Amino acid sequence: MLRILHQIFKIGTVTEPLSESNQLEILGTQLEQAVRKHFKGSLAIRAVDAGSCNGCELEVHATNNPYYDIERFGVHFTASPRFADMLLVTGPVSCNMETALKMTYDATPAPKLVVAMGDCAAHCGVFGCDNYAVAGAVADIIPVDVIIHGCPPTPTDIIQGVLKAIQG
Repeated sequence: MLRILHQIFKIGTVTEPLSESNQLEILGTQLEQAVRKHFKGSLAIRAVDAGSCNGCELEVHATNNPYYDIERFGVHFTASPRFADMLLVTGPVSCNMETALKMTYDATPAPKLVVAMGDCAAHCGVFGCDNYAVAGAVADIIPVDVIIHGCPPTPTDIIQGVLKAIQG
């Protein structure tokens, strides 16, 4: 234990440089203006994991961390599709999640937006659409408005994708 603490004190804090800070503020301002215009100040997103490896979910959680803090721009996540304005779907749709995804889509009130996040949601990615456990990409199951590419996409990419979906 003491050896590990000694190593921590010797190395110090290791973090990535904050190189996209200015871009994030500009993007956030655009997102906030779009949310105020189209959703009267608040956009509720229901995140749905349709069978992913959880890499995309980690990036979704990162959009809520103190650095990106997507809630300051008027975007929050909700647990119920009945209160959601947008579905953010990750992963290829597994056979076990196909019905649940359709039910979630149907429970979301119109007008609704659907964002397929990650390469797996776009075209089944590393899982492959010909897999016995995969029903297909998100667009094969429900209508998709925007696809965010990446494996996994960064929080900045997620914010850009949400903005693109809002602006149509």
